[in-house]
Amino acid sequence: MSERRVVITGLGALTPIGNDVESFWNNALAGTNGVKKITKFDTSKFKTQFAAEVTDFDPNKYLSRAEIKRNDLYTQYAIHVCAEAMEDSGINMETMDPFDAGVIWGSGQGGLTTMEQEIMSYVENDKNPRYNPFLIPKFLTNMAAGLVSMKFGLMGINYATVSACATANSAMMDAFNYIKMGKAKVFLTGASESPISDASIGGFNALKALATDNENFETASRPFDKDRTGFVMGEGAACIILEDYEHAKARGAKIYAEMLGASMTADAYHMTASHPEGKGASVAMEKAIKESGLDKSQINYLNAHATSTPKGDIAEMNALSKVFNEHKSTLNIGASKSMTGHLLGAAGAIEAILCIKAVQEDVIPPTINTKDIDEEIDQDWNIILDDAKKTTVEGAMSNSFGFGGHNTVSIFGKLID
Repeated sequence: MSERRVVITGLGALTPIGNDVESFWNNALAGTNGVKKITKFDTSKFKTQFAAEVTDFDPNKYLSRAEIKRNDLYTQYAIHVCAEAMEDSGINMETMDPFDAGVIWGSGQGGLTTMEQEIMSYVENDKNPRYNPFLIPKFLTNMAAGLVSMKFGLMGINYATVSACATANSAMMDAFNYIKMGKAKVFLTGASESPISDASIGGFNALKALATDNENFETASRPFDKDRTGFVMGEGAACIILEDYEHAKARGAKIYAEMLGASMTADAYHMTASHPEGKGASVAMEKAIKESGLDKSQINYLNAHATSTPKGDIAEMNALSKVFNEHKSTLNIGASKSMTGHLLGAAGAIEAILCIKAVQEDVIPPTINTKDIDEEIDQDWNIILDDAKKTTVEGAMSNSFGFGGHNTVSIFGKLID
């Protein structure tokens, strides 16, 4: 049996620079900065007092009062973006076999905020300590996948992925492969994250992973810059609807792009650091490119993982040198975390949307805040700074790397009948 083709027919986004796909995309092209002072809790005791928060989120748009009360914010975010994507796709579940449609959804931290709040409330309540009966389902990392399936009647393959900051790409890769093998026709896939909390900020501060320049927080997320000091926390979610091409064509679906390749490797090196030579990452890129069928010269846009950590950015560029050293002139590199911060497990999903839209519209969002490229990085790379670049984008690649040594790569291209 020949492998099936996989296309993108629906998108949903909730980000620090836009609460739907259109506003997110337009603000990304404009170089909008989503980093602000944290409002979710008192940061006075923390070294980092800023992040990229979602603002003006209206959970009532797609959720009932009971759903809001019973679900952690990461799950609310998931349902919100999946609803937008379903509306966008035009999929009518009344005309589909529900067992042909599934959900593979990820989150790096799940309901950590709920767990933190409930434990603190229990400890501080001397008279009548008790836990909320929804504590367990609210913090489970698989609950978003399950509740999305219930919301839309999707009875096919359903589970969660967790691979730290590589989570969303892991979810998309699994959905891509299941459709290729003929085990499903439609997947809602992506990831959601709500990590702006005492425990998360405090924990990453203890790791010395976060930027701490509270006086100049607007420019703290500066990938590749010689003065970068760490990443800026972000939050949000994104949904990508992957669909069997023949199924999409038969129902007259709008098709954004085609998913052409995906790969995953492990560094087997360090708990939190990427391999300094980019060994695992470079192989993941090579495998994804091979599966895509594209020539390296046709990969015109890379949304780099580029978190602004001193060692991480160098490791990624070392990996790129192994793969694209002879194709620097045709590869344009962007680092959207400069605008959105780092959404941890959800990062790959919103960055996939930027890749998909870049392929569709032939324009590449910029990297902001970066002024002086680190001397350890080859200055010949085309890193798109400050302004969006209009250019043909035949193929776009998204890199996501996670604690534990997870390397994930996804590639999208124009649909060719």
